[in-house]
Amino acid sequence: MTTEDRAPDRGAPAGPGPALAEPVERVGPGWTSALSLANGAVWVGWYGPLQILLASQAKDFAPGSGMSKETMLAWVTGVGALVSLWANPLFGALSDRTTSRYGRRTPWIVAGAVGGALSLLLLAVADGVWTMALGWCLVQLTLNAAFAAVTAAVPDRVPRSQRGAVGGWLGVAQVLGVVGGTALATAAGGVGAGYVACAVFTALGVLPYVLRYEDLRLPVTDRPAWSWPGFLKGFWLSPRKYPDLGWAWITRFLMNLSNALVLLYLLYYLRDRLHYADPDEGVLILSAVNGLTLLATVVVGGVWSDRVGRRKPFVVWSGVLMAVATAGLAVWQTWPGAIVVAAVQGVGYGVFASVDFALMTDVLPKALDRGKDLGVINVANSLPQVAAPVLAAPIVTYLGGYRVLYLVAAAVGLAGAVLVGRIRGVE
Repeated sequence: MTTEDRAPDRGAPAGPGPALAEPVERVGPGWTSALSLANGAVWVGWYGPLQILLASQAKDFAPGSGMSKETMLAWVTGVGALVSLWANPLFGALSDRTTSRYGRRTPWIVAGAVGGALSLLLLAVADGVWTMALGWCLVQLTLNAAFAAVTAAVPDRVPRSQRGAVGGWLGVAQVLGVVGGTALATAAGGVGAGYVACAVFTALGVLPYVLRYEDLRLPVTDRPAWSWPGFLKGFWLSPRKYPDLGWAWITRFLMNLSNALVLLYLLYYLRDRLHYADPDEGVLILSAVNGLTLLATVVVGGVWSDRVGRRKPFVVWSGVLMAVATAGLAVWQTWPGAIVVAAVQGVGYGVFASVDFALMTDVLPKALDRGKDLGVINVANSLPQVAAPVLAAPIVTYLGGYRVLYLVAAAVGLAGAVLVGRIRGVE
């Protein structure tokens, strides 16, 4: 019997066992599909702007502002990423303590998705860099609330032996969200219409999960006593006390930093370096190629990892493959080269996305703090968005251009792959 096969008892609280116990019952395909769709909806809200819309607005707003389009885009995305640094662990911690009748995670998924949609609509009517920055910060704030709750639902409900497969399907949703957001932004017929399309999808995409599947409820008696010092102290996870968690965080940070360095100026790379006739369309094509090859490996990699009971070799070799592909952007600067790189990157990232997620859930210290701890780990996703503009802008402008940028990105990703070996408590 799977989680979704049981009729939920809506009249009584779930009790401390289901909410905090290590899950043992396998989840069914319906639950996995609904959660994956909710995850994909969040990524549509992020990557429609990141891939196309923010860059287009920066190009429109930069003349007369005293900033280049590259600097404006780096500034806006960097400030937004600063918001996400604290938003994800904060909302993860708040969801851990939520005793709502609707569960710990569902209220935050709903609030985050609705808030994200409204924030995207604000970006649709932005008339300058300050409105653009405000809208993007609000998008990061709200969608991180939803994302923290979505990811925490996995260790809440999925047994360890199934997390690679579920992580694979979440990876599928992530890729489809990136490609779908890019497609919506490109096909909508303008910047404003692109934001509206992404907002609608983000709000509607979470409905199947929140309406069909009841969340686990935390009894008030299991919620720890409140104190500001204790709450704030909980965000520090000592690398000495939890070394595996520390190394897992560092490897994820480096892998995502490498990826962020590649994606940040992709539109400008196609326009200014490769002189591609329609760079918006080029980004969409590369995203689609990357997505297709990723889809070929993301679930397979996760299921394979579950069956053999090992995580680290999959993460190491996928990281090495991605580093080699990234270096290809430095030495093969042509449109066919970009397509090959996108395809190879997709193969590597597919395996990495599913198995690394399972690896993260395997090193979580306590059930009571799953949302908060995953939020701290997810800082390794958002911090690269802050670091990437700081590194990329001077490299592109003063230190050798796109060739040096992609060599640096390859070296960073390779370092992340090597350091996975420092994690001792997981095969």
